[in-house]
Amino acid sequence: MSKRNSQASKSAARERLREERERQAKRAKAKRQAIVAGSVVVVLAAAGGIGYAVVQANKPSHWEAAKKDKVVAPANTTGKNGTTVVIGKASAKKTLKVYEDPRCPVCAQFEQTVGPTFKKDLDAGKYKFQYIGATFIDSHDNGEGSKNALSALGAALNVSDDAFLQYKTALYSAKWHPDETQDKFKDDAYLIKVANTVPALKNNTQFQNAVKNGTYDPWAMAMSKTFDDNKDGVTGTPGFVMNGKQLNNGSPLLTVADFNKVVGAALKA
Repeated sequence: MSKRNSQASKSAARERLREERERQAKRAKAKRQAIVAGSVVVVLAAAGGIGYAVVQANKPSHWEAAKKDKVVAPANTTGKNGTTVVIGKASAKKTLKVYEDPRCPVCAQFEQTVGPTFKKDLDAGKYKFQYIGATFIDSHDNGEGSKNALSALGAALNVSDDAFLQYKTALYSAKWHPDETQDKFKDDAYLIKVANTVPALKNNTQFQNAVKNGTYDPWAMAMSKTFDDNKDGVTGTPGFVMNGKQLNNGSPLLTVADFNKVVGAALKA
């Protein structure tokens, strides 16, 4: 090989090496740019995700929002926002206020034990019954069942007084009332299942739609506020008031004898 050819070969080799280095440098630069761009996307996505999470966390819950929504009062109610629910014969001279929370286990005991006697008294016209619904048990476990069941009771009340009373009895029954630690009443399907044991509510499309659509959710929140703001001094459930005075003084009146004694004395006062 001539010296000239050898020199040309070396020059060609150096040029190929230079070109290869340039290609590698370009590939490395492109890779770095891709990594930076990807990192920016990840950071922006993370920031966006955090922003979305913050927005979601700051949004009021459905039930908080329901407090400000327009109240649709059920039929068979009176007073502001339809929160006065009085059932019984017009001839009855006195009214027994009963404060209850749908999830309250002691209320369930009262309804199961004394409920039939209470219903007989009501039918006999011994007194009218004023219902005040509470939802404070939900606040103990961030639940929704008390509020949702109260809304469903509003839907039952919209059908009739009797449907309301029967449905309330069913919700508190040993078969359907859940343990306080189980928030079953938050599920519309469960509330409808219980309602199907009540003749007036069985397969009642109007009732079921009201439960599913939350028609009476704002009413339930307004009713709950009635409990919170009550002037009778009732702080727990079940609570009983007649003639402006608490009858049980902290006792749940879980026997027929105790109930008859206390209510009987109030009726004579």
